[in-house]
Amino acid sequence: MNKLPKIGIPIVIIAIAVIIILFKSAVDIDSGEAGVLFRPFDGGVVTDEPPLREGFNIIAPWNRVTIYEVRQQEVSEKMQVLSSNGLEIKLDASIWFQPQYDKLGSLHQEKGVDYVSRVLQPAIRSAARSVVGRYTPEQLYSSKRDAIQEEIFVETKEILKNQYVQLNEVLVRDVTLPATIKDAIERKLRQEQESLEYEFRIEKAEKEAKKQIIEAQGKADANQILSASLTDKILQDKGIEATNRLSESPNSKVVIIGGGDKGLPIILGNQ
Repeated sequence: MNKLPKIGIPIVIIAIAVIIILFKSAVDIDSGEAGVLFRPFDGGVVTDEPPLREGFNIIAPWNRVTIYEVRQQEVSEKMQVLSSNGLEIKLDASIWFQPQYDKLGSLHQEKGVDYVSRVLQPAIRSAARSVVGRYTPEQLYSSKRDAIQEEIFVETKEILKNQYVQLNEVLVRDVTLPATIKDAIERKLRQEQESLEYEFRIEKAEKEAKKQIIEAQGKADANQILSASLTDKILQDKGIEATNRLSESPNSKVVIIGGGDKGLPIILGNQ
């Protein structure tokens, strides 16, 4: 009976050691994540092997794993940059990105877990300053917002080309100009709109006047042609035709032959 405790103590110690080893060896990686393995006795960070995938993983108890989110992520940036004429512009943008999965070990080794603040944010700020500096406030306010969004994306992607970060999209949510500049631009745009409206009304009036001139000229030409074609003989023939039609009418009348001008008949009603 006295020997049982002495035998039991080593067993308990071994069991505890096994539990600790198993605990240190088991790594559970959640969905959308991956693990970078660190081998302290075999070269440090593993960069020549794929990262540990999501799920249950077994490693040597003396090794360590750093877990990264590998899904698409978003970071918002509010920046103050200068336009081409030196005015301060506030830019509000969103950046969609994710670490390059097959380069996760190199990212961890060279940039670290805070790679967003070390790499991504400086890159987007640099690109934004470069792009906005090529445009005037008027261009940024009106028609160039989509253009600068695309240019910032292209320049940021170029900066991140060898930084193990995949840039998916840059979205410019807002461009804020100084209040005085914004008011001046809006006044200018209103004046331009009013000027265009005035020019449109003038052009419309000119077209209407030309139309009336053409119609009047057409009527004048028609009357001139008609007058030239109406000879005395034609008028007499037309008068005789009209007299015949009236004489056939059932209404009572008196027809005086040869009593009118040029010998045309005179038709008297029943008054």
